[in-house]
Amino acid sequence: MLYKFSWLTFILLLGTSLSSYCSAESLITMNGSIIETACSIDISSRDQTIEMGSLSISQMIRDGQSNKKKFSIKLINCVLERTETKKPNWQYFTVTFDGVHDGNLFTVNGQAEGFGIEISSADGEVVYPGKVMSSQELTDGNRDLNYNLRLIRNNKVLEPGNYFSLIKYKLDYE
Repeated sequence: MLYKFSWLTFILLLGTSLSSYCSAESLITMNGSIIETACSIDISSRDQTIEMGSLSISQMIRDGQSNKKKFSIKLINCVLERTETKKPNWQYFTVTFDGVHDGNLFTVNGQAEGFGIEISSADGEVVYPGKVMSSQELTDGNRDLNYNLRLIRNNKVLEPGNYFSLIKYKLDYE
């Protein structure tokens, strides 16, 4: 009897001891890419959410547009030299914004209607969906590309409600 009790005690103690060595497993997913490019895009600029706030229909009727909302794309670690020495150094870059659009305005989804989104550069160049913007000179180091968003009335009836839009951008280097 003592023998059985000892084994039972041993098994119970072993189970308790082993449970302290058990652990939970988790997974870390990592992704990235190695590319030849003149600049990297700062992580805070990759997937941005710009809160446009509330706007009254009366302001849209009166002004035909909202106030501008600023946003930036931060380029970091820009280097003009290319890794392949037979190719010329990077000199210029262009930006293209694209998404669902109606004419020159990016469309919105949701209950609200009667307007679209216009993007312009800080110096006033209007962005046309899917069209390459003016070429800009590339410099070593970091650089902020500053833009403005605003809502512009279109030919549809103004309807109140929530809205959202998805606009992509890409940078091309020359």
